[in-house]
Amino acid sequence: MATGIDIREFIVASPDICNSRPRIAGTRITIQSLVMDHKTGMSAEAIAREYPQLNLAQIYSANKEQIEADIDAYRADCEDWESRYRAGEL
Repeated sequence: MATGIDIREFIVASPDICNSRPRIAGTRITIQSLVMDHKTGMSAEAIAREYPQLNLAQIYSANKEQIEADIDAYRADCEDWESRYRAGEL
């Protein structure tokens, strides 16, 4: 009898790696990078060719809601940094 795979084990986040951004476990490839590739029209198979160290299960493990939240948080950080820079705080 085949056992299921918990795809959540493929995604990790560590404060000391990739600025705490969710990434594929055992790599520095962020979920955000994979999503941005997908949003440019790349298929999962094309992404796997771009990142040969990943398998399709790892690529498909990204949770859409988590990814969108991460991208939104990144954009908010960028907007905050830009406004602080323009205000002379940085």
